[in-house]
Amino acid sequence: MNASLILASRSAARRAMLAGAGVPFEAEDAGVDEPAIKAASGSDDPVALAVELARAKALAVSQRRPGAWVLGSDQTLAFDGGLISKAPNLYAARDRLKLMRGREHQLHSGAALAKDSVVVWSGVDTVRMRMRDFSDAFLDAYLAAEGEPVLASVGAYRLEGMGSQLFDRVEGDYFTVLGMPLWSVLAELRRVGAIAT
Repeated sequence: MNASLILASRSAARRAMLAGAGVPFEAEDAGVDEPAIKAASGSDDPVALAVELARAKALAVSQRRPGAWVLGSDQTLAFDGGLISKAPNLYAARDRLKLMRGREHQLHSGAALAKDSVVVWSGVDTVRMRMRDFSDAFLDAYLAAEGEPVLASVGAYRLEGMGSQLFDRVEGDYFTVLGMPLWSVLAELRRVGAIAT
């Protein structure tokens, strides 16, 4: 490797993906104002927004860490013709999950790689997910078991946990659901020489 890799994220799932793939990295919170970026983008396009947020995170850390490769990643959720943001509390998460049950939504996971304050690559992957028609009793048990940590996910679920029981169909890559298009990220890291080929 010719430079260190920094993951510009607080996400435990993204950290676990890179660690599980055997990629050496440091993690640093990008500290970006996501609502402000969304507002400034002027776009309701969830795909473009996922990439824009990933680019903003990569650039924010890259400006502080010259010479390092910086990987930013973010995710948007499109449902019923609109964008969904993270639920502020478990009551809002419950209402949202009730609205989404028995219906389909899309997760868009964007990623961007920057070095020396320049984005050298960005990409996105999409997964289509259908929630099953779960009961209110199951929903209450799910939220009681998972608690506040589900609020860190835009969909108020973790597919790697009990949230897997909310679904009856997922079309697309598992890593994209977790929050990063891992296969394309790894390919790009190899291409730029940030990890071994």
